[in-house]
Amino acid sequence: MTDPWTDWQLYKDWRPDLASFQETLDGGQAFCWDALDEFNYEGVVSNIPFRVRWDSTKSVYWTSYRLFFDEADALFGKYIGTEETYQMLYDTLPWRSDAHLKACMEAFPDLRILNQPHGETLLGFLCSATKQIVQIKEMLRLIRDRFGAPIVDCYRSLPDWETLNSITESDLRDCKFGFRAKNISKTAALLHPTPDLIDMIVEQDYATAKTTLCSFPGVGEKVADCVLLFGYQKLEAFPVDTWIIKAMQRRYDLEGWHPKQVAHFGRSHFGKYAGLAQQFIFASERKQPRK
Repeated sequence: MTDPWTDWQLYKDWRPDLASFQETLDGGQAFCWDALDEFNYEGVVSNIPFRVRWDSTKSVYWTSYRLFFDEADALFGKYIGTEETYQMLYDTLPWRSDAHLKACMEAFPDLRILNQPHGETLLGFLCSATKQIVQIKEMLRLIRDRFGAPIVDCYRSLPDWETLNSITESDLRDCKFGFRAKNISKTAALLHPTPDLIDMIVEQDYATAKTTLCSFPGVGEKVADCVLLFGYQKLEAFPVDTWIIKAMQRRYDLEGWHPKQVAHFGRSHFGKYAGLAQQFIFASERKQPRK
């Protein structure tokens, strides 16, 4: 029988160290990747199954089903981004004058911001309140298995927002969504008459896009910034969670500052690509040994 997966394809525009590879795919930006081991991941992006692997030459390879090869080939580069783009972004950050940011960048020198599907990113971060990455993945896996459309073999799609509008709050709770089920049901109902709104946000400037997202049930400033950063490539977004609060208090003397103030400081201090700086700081903070 012919192997349904393509040969491994080298992605030449990303040569990460192992820490940057793992943090990019499995550090809380996206919830669609599962580690097969420390070098291999499997996931579904835009309803296309992928396997991705890293080797000791700092090479990244991907494969997908032959059925989806052309789509997968076009999508993977857009999803990960190019070396030229990221070298410009890295160079623009104020690491020359910010010793802590420089140290964080040296710890994860090839960290990327994934360019994810809009609707999937919104759903993932609506699930994120008071939940850890592994729990969010479980919730999305359950809803994918129960309500997702078949793709190929054992793979199923994540329900889109039109489908979510037809799923009861009770059924969402059965998928371990808890109190988040109500917000997801309300957001699905809000989007039902204007399904294009999710994609239209990409055309809005950062401030307008954030106001739009914050009008959705269950979306506060932190969730909105996560969705804008990881789903819309609004790199000025600076999500503030407990990790960032602690880091900014210790490293930037922001003791007692509220999250909104910290976010404003982040955007002012780190500039128009503050969200990328946030990811370096976030990754480095989580790596520190706990006292």
